[in-house]
Amino acid sequence: MGTALINTIITRKTRQEFARLMQFENGWLPEINPCSTANLPLLYIHIPFCEKLCPYCSFHRVVFDSALCRDYFVALRGEIMLYKNRGYDFSGIYVGGGTPTILMEELEKTLALTRECFSIRQISVETNPNHLTDRNISLLKRIGVNRLSVGVQSFDDSLLKNMDRYEKYGSGEVTANQIAQTLGHFDTLNADMMFNFPSQTMNMLDRDLDILMDTGIDQITYYPLMVSDLTRQTVSEKIGVVDYNKEELFYHRITERLVPAYRHSSAWCFSKKAVMIDEYIVDFDEYAGLGSGAIGYLNGICYANTFNIEEYINRIKRGEIPIMAFRDFPLKDQLRYDFLMKLFGMKMDVSTLQKKYGGILYRTLWFNILAFILAGALQYRSPYFLLTKRGCYHWVIMMREFFIAVNNFRDFCRSR
Repeated sequence: MGTALINTIITRKTRQEFARLMQFENGWLPEINPCSTANLPLLYIHIPFCEKLCPYCSFHRVVFDSALCRDYFVALRGEIMLYKNRGYDFSGIYVGGGTPTILMEELEKTLALTRECFSIRQISVETNPNHLTDRNISLLKRIGVNRLSVGVQSFDDSLLKNMDRYEKYGSGEVTANQIAQTLGHFDTLNADMMFNFPSQTMNMLDRDLDILMDTGIDQITYYPLMVSDLTRQTVSEKIGVVDYNKEELFYHRITERLVPAYRHSSAWCFSKKAVMIDEYIVDFDEYAGLGSGAIGYLNGICYANTFNIEEYINRIKRGEIPIMAFRDFPLKDQLRYDFLMKLFGMKMDVSTLQKKYGGILYRTLWFNILAFILAGALQYRSPYFLLTKRGCYHWVIMMREFFIAVNNFRDFCRSR
């Protein structure tokens, strides 16, 4: 069977499966009990405010309003206390957005509270190039941020202009200089990059890779362009029509250039050392989602907080966990989720999953495992299934479709 056909089959099958899984139940779930796992979960905090909205982004975000943003942070600290009072504890924090660093003094208060309430050992925060100021870097270090992830996307000025990022963040040269000046201030500095833009050429990609390698940055996360159904028209008008046939060629060029100077932390994340990554869903089996539009996964229940910011604030004032929709996954779907996420992190411990799910791994997933072995995507080295070079791209396809399904769910929630 040809590679292109296999890729098409994987795309279609995963798209259908994730569309099924993202059918959430309406209504507010009153309680989700603290996790029973011995490993503490992650605390995900969502800050939905941005100075300007990028056309391709489907994350929950709104245009920055100072007064509303301050009220939001107050509510967010209230939600943190709701989880604290229900007996939760967390070992790590990931702050995403939006633009988490949009009000630094409020972010500082919020992270200080989490460190008082929970057993936090590592903190990762997202930011944008224009926020890499001396003041912000000093503040982030003071509040204990270990990993800073910078949304770069590309250093190519023509692509930045298409994405409406050139005027907002400056040229690719300016961003590269900011990255170089920030390197060394944190345990890990990550560059969030994107590939497979419709107008992107291999030469553009190579130049981006040259700049990244020249900076010596600690970590590079290279996402394929992922477009939700709702943003597809806008993206087509602003950037062009996405061609998935180019995606695999771009991906293999990225891996050829970055490995072995960097190692795979996930199928699309490349690190110089073992550190926290953007896809915390790989390293953490469970995570609580706090903030408007945040998604959490605890005790087999996936849930989403309300996307209406005013409603979010009001529900916190009433002492309520602000969940608007949830799905209680059956055991077999929980296993499928772990299978996807663990292998996205390059390896899956068979014995651990067998123990966790009462020995049903092969009975439930025998066809999937066999199909991927025959396709050359998996190999077994006791006690692990490992992704092969070919399998890495197969998992990029599946995770692309996973995040598109999540983005479609976000669009559905916002429309309501």
